[in-house]
Amino acid sequence: MRIIKKINNNVAECVDAKGNHLIAFGNGIGFPKTPYELEDLSKINMTFYKLDKYFELLLTEVPEDIFNISMEIVREANKELKGTLNTTLVFNLADHINFSIQRLQKNKKTPLNYSYEIAKMHPEETELAKKSIKLIEEKKNISLPEGEITSLTMHFVNSRLEYKETQEEILIKELINKITELIELEFGIIIDKTEFHYNRFCNHLVYFLKRLQNEKSITSKNGSLLDHLKKQHSEVFLVTNQVKELVYQYFNKYVEDDELVYLIIHINRLYENNV
Repeated sequence: MRIIKKINNNVAECVDAKGNHLIAFGNGIGFPKTPYELEDLSKINMTFYKLDKYFELLLTEVPEDIFNISMEIVREANKELKGTLNTTLVFNLADHINFSIQRLQKNKKTPLNYSYEIAKMHPEETELAKKSIKLIEEKKNISLPEGEITSLTMHFVNSRLEYKETQEEILIKELINKITELIELEFGIIIDKTEFHYNRFCNHLVYFLKRLQNEKSITSKNGSLLDHLKKQHSEVFLVTNQVKELVYQYFNKYVEDDELVYLIIHINRLYENNV
């Protein structure tokens, strides 16, 4: 395998024996001067062909050590969880871990709460999430709120879902388009659909709407965080409430406050990057 471009010390753009381009993860593969021939293919841990641009951008935005932690967690998940995991789990986890650490550094008084309901429904994923949190804390020398266990649990649950283009999936895509149009109209902006933050926003919506359809929304007691966001981002909160009503029109399901918190954060990030 030919290594043609370093992304970081452990990730590189490569060309295989058939001339196909791919992204490879492996210990130290990006360290030597490129281009070069990698003779020992046992160094490769993961490969991704035709990787979405959203995930390629994550490789440059998320710190290398966070991706290393995510890879370690995914390797453990593949051992402990039965069934096939989504190949993009390493990216989704890295993005979430990075965001969680940033949130902790900026506002230590607004932790997310642990959901006993989720823990009861998904005991295997919850145990893995607990181990993962311990690993993150040891590697980064931080103390994460207990609610992060619930967040990671849902990442593992979502990753085990087999993707099928069902009527539900079609409806979700339609709703995401409607939500995007609503945000553009209310804020008077035009969202760049190829932009990184929009792809992240859509990715969050897909997982959120799947949880809602399967009645597995995250529920805890994050009233203080919601109150904080209402005051800090009052205009975004009003738009998020309209999104909440739109979701109810499509799925006849209410959005819980904890899910509303995440929506406010993502919509605000999308707004700030398109004004």
